[in-house]
Amino acid sequence: MARPSWPAAVSHGGGEPLSGGLLLLLAASAGLSVASLYYSQPMLGVMGGNLGASDTAVGFVPTLTQLGYALGILLLTPLGDRFDRRRIILTKAAVLSVALLLGGISPGIGLLLVVSFAVGLAATMAQDIVPAAAALAPEMHRGKVVGTVMTGLLLGILLSRVISGVVAEHFGWRAMYMIAAASVALIGGVAWRGLPHFRPASTLTYGALLGSLASLWRKYGALRRAALAQGLLSVGFSAFWSTLAVMLHGAPFHLGSGAAGAFGLAGAAGALGAPVAGRIADRFGPSVVTRLGAGLTAVSFATMLASPWLEPGTRLVLIAASAIGFDLGVQMTLVAHQTIVFGLEPAARSRLNAMLFACMFIGMSIGAAGGSLVLAQWGWVAVTLLATASALAALLVRLVPGARMGSEQAEPAIP
Repeated sequence: MARPSWPAAVSHGGGEPLSGGLLLLLAASAGLSVASLYYSQPMLGVMGGNLGASDTAVGFVPTLTQLGYALGILLLTPLGDRFDRRRIILTKAAVLSVALLLGGISPGIGLLLVVSFAVGLAATMAQDIVPAAAALAPEMHRGKVVGTVMTGLLLGILLSRVISGVVAEHFGWRAMYMIAAASVALIGGVAWRGLPHFRPASTLTYGALLGSLASLWRKYGALRRAALAQGLLSVGFSAFWSTLAVMLHGAPFHLGSGAAGAFGLAGAAGALGAPVAGRIADRFGPSVVTRLGAGLTAVSFATMLASPWLEPGTRLVLIAASAIGFDLGVQMTLVAHQTIVFGLEPAARSRLNAMLFACMFIGMSIGAAGGSLVLAQWGWVAVTLLATASALAALLVRLVPGARMGSEQAEPAIP
């Protein structure tokens, strides 16, 4: 059997920088794929009414999407070390496009829930694109290239809620799924033409790749600590965003999906300030940033506990200000946790990062489910309490000395 040819090397080494077109393709692919995880959140209020589903049932749409993403990171992302990453990206793009299309034509909540899980699995192509960018970049430009792709991914997360809210309000929630399916299909077609092949970096079997995840998890207490803290922050983050549209849809606001999506701009304002975390980490170390970020998140959530005593207009301003604060806090902490995890074992960075993100999205799925149940039973104040408690728990994890968390390895310091 003939050996496969690899028209492009895994890395340019020290050669020419990536073309602007290829860099734009990578950033757009990361952004559009990860955006699929969040399109549904501002539309939940109108989706439930249209499908005749309860608030609790429709709340499982983002829950299953996040759970699918978490499982996909653990079960599918390691394949990038074993097979041509180009083939993996194109396959996931095709599956994601079909899943989004089925979401747009779903006749009831049952099929939509199944599709939501599939969307989460296939959207993990974003976690294949980032290491692909690192592999293609010349060493001297690697930081800039990965940073640009991560910016595209971040914008996809932040702007997806804004776009889906506006589209759903003017054209219906099904139209948003159709547009999302078309955008992923388009980016997949461009990637088929413009993305080079990648030489596999490992000959390990699939079972051995998955087994190495367990070994790394047992080996590094700093990884377990970072994953637990980020997962706890994600519980409150997801509980807020997964229930916001439903809350605004009811009394006393009676606002549509467009208004719910507009709150994503507040989140963008906060999260785009996260690069400050890198400069703080360079000077004081990433552990300090994790505490600052978790503390800011807890304070931001706690301020919303004053909502019942405020007028509706003032309450909306408070929610927007809180969104700026906790989005910044969550992003600061994530940047610092990635810095810690990447310093543990450079040869296993993709797998270490996969475990961090898997725990993060498990937290998001728990937050989406818990937030929907809490909102239905006890109202918005209870959701705020859940978010505040989870952020305080994350802060506690970061304040407890590492040795008490079962870690024998010191967290890497920044010189």
